Amino acid sequence: MRSQDLSAALLELQQQHRFRQRHIVETPQSCEMIIDGKSYIAFASNDYLGLANHPQLIEAGREAMLRWGVGGGASHLVAGHFAIHEEAEEALAAFCGREAALLFSSGYAANQAVITSLVGRGDAVFADKLNHASLNDACLLSRATFRRFRHNDLQQLEQLLASTPARTRLIAVDAVYSMDGDEAPLKKLQYLADKYDAWLYIDDAHGFGVLGDGRGSAVEQGLHGERLIYMATLGKAAGVSGAFVAASSQLIAWLVNTARSYIFTTAQPPALAAAVLVSLRLMADEPWRRQRLQQSVSRLRESLSEVNIPLMASRTPIQPIIIGRNEQALLLAAQLKERGFWVPAIRPPTVPEGTARLRLTLSAAHTPDQLEGLLDCVVEAMQP
Repeated sequence: MRSQDLSAALLELQQQHRFRQRHIVETPQSCEMIIDGKSYIAFASNDYLGLANHPQLIEAGREAMLRWGVGGGASHLVAGHFAIHEEAEEALAAFCGREAALLFSSGYAANQAVITSLVGRGDAVFADKLNHASLNDACLLSRATFRRFRHNDLQQLEQLLASTPARTRLIAVDAVYSMDGDEAPLKKLQYLADKYDAWLYIDDAHGFGVLGDGRGSAVEQGLHGERLIYMATLGKAAGVSGAFVAASSQLIAWLVNTARSYIFTTAQPPALAAAVLVSLRLMADEPWRRQRLQQSVSRLRESLSEVNIPLMASRTPIQPIIIGRNEQALLLAAQLKERGFWVPAIRPPTVPEGTARLRLTLSAAHTPDQLEGLLDCVVEAMQP
């Protein structure tokens, strides 16, 4: 785009109620935050278990910085793979019941690594229509034939699998869809992957730490196999940063040798790996966090259904209210802000046209009073 066209393009975004801007957070991540100089109760974060500002994670990071320093300094293959990185990868693999794991700086980098390393020209990748943008970008970068199937439509997926001449095939899905909060039918997807000799790649960014006993969607659904690849981010329920891929030892070795977004980037700060170890322990030892979270999910759904505010089918902390028009979603979000609640209005292109929404996300750290206050304000704001 030419520089002289930027002003017109930005103006068009504003006219479409799609213009976005950042807001300044002046407190640690928590349910009570100061944003742009004002205090809010936030229902916007993916810190599902309330671990992002946990004192034990902070102390683990502090002690690790005193021992290992701050920066990674080099890529993992050059001089940046610290002993604490290795320990965290071994712990993550054991936690998820896989042979090996590999740390990444982000879920975006992990998705690019896996998909572009396994498929290329002449291969085929099949992706759900509602997949995260990072999965779509990875599929495009792979240069494989990229086919998208209707959301959770297994019949269409099977038709695509049966008709492809590609020798190498990969199915890529979110386990929990970040904007709708619903889930992929993982067992049926693995059946199709096995039937058509395809890899099954699961992005469990929003299920890890939350579903089942905290070990995520694949473990909860009993998935296994050499061609199953599991990815989860560490900046959501785990409260830290980065991501990991867990799979067979052979697949992990292949990524170490071929994944460009792993090879050609500086390693994560070692202190983050130390915090991950503590986070895994807290997720295992404190199931009350998931129990409290599920109680809040149940209370929210029950309360809003009583006043006929429709919700999508979600048992997860992601509870969107579909509004429709961009400007109406922004107006409702502004009304909640006036009452002291920070709830984002999500608009296209993040979600499909005509489905702008309020995306309520719950945390184990929310108190019952905070939740009831939000529910009262949502009901009041949405009354005609």
